[in-house]
Amino acid sequence: MSGTLSENGKAAVLSLLILAVGLIAWEVSIPAQQLAGEMTEYERLMGGGSPRAGIPAPSQVAAKAWEQLSDPFYDAGPNDKGIGIQLAHSLGRVLTGYGLAAAMAIPLGFLIGMSPVAYKALNPFIQVLRPISPLAWMPLALFVIQDSEASAIFVIFICSIWPMLLNTAFGVAGVRQDWVNVARTHELGALRTAMTVILPAAAPTIITGMRISIGIAWLVIVAAEMLVGGTGIGYYVWNEWNNVDLASVIFSILMIGIVGMILDSAFGLLSRRLAYAE
Repeated sequence: MSGTLSENGKAAVLSLLILAVGLIAWEVSIPAQQLAGEMTEYERLMGGGSPRAGIPAPSQVAAKAWEQLSDPFYDAGPNDKGIGIQLAHSLGRVLTGYGLAAAMAIPLGFLIGMSPVAYKALNPFIQVLRPISPLAWMPLALFVIQDSEASAIFVIFICSIWPMLLNTAFGVAGVRQDWVNVARTHELGALRTAMTVILPAAAPTIITGMRISIGIAWLVIVAAEMLVGGTGIGYYVWNEWNNVDLASVIFSILMIGIVGMILDSAFGLLSRRLAYAE
């Protein structure tokens, strides 16, 4: 245990060192006139009328982060909402679409994994639909559903379903046949066999599919919200870009990464607990 803690400590120190070096290099690489919002001599000679927009320094991004996180849920109108509100809208869409996908993918995955006939019948449809980019569905969804919120949820649904479906089918099909035979010997029905024998054995593979799906869903919602607008972290990024506020853009990118890491870590923790339970 002490060896593990020592390795973790060394890894943490190395990570912090890499972060510090990166931030210092970023900070010192920003020209002084850019930090002050001033024009270069060349821009003055060329008749530039306003300070140029450049990559902000870490100190500027940190100031923007403090400003936003000090009041994350303010609401000053349709185009001016706090980062907390934007993230809440995005997470709401992701979890809704993801939940609908799980409700369909896991039972269907059980069917495919337990029935070779169902696998052969459904596999051609899966192979055709799975490679389609989720955003390619957006125009059709907007036309048919005629609601941007529901269309974004549909796109999350369609991108989340495939990893869960395939991993569930793979996990169910990989359950040892002698375990299933024992259940049949005890005259367990198909549903009870699936819940008491197959599900516990296939759970790690199913959780892996769910973990992959939540990561894809969080990636896709950002792009979807850039297209549909309104609210959400994707819309926030695009709106701040239109305002030429690059400090806010970088801050929002970091928030996207942090939330994605939290979502992935939650499923990682669930996976480890399942492993310990075994």
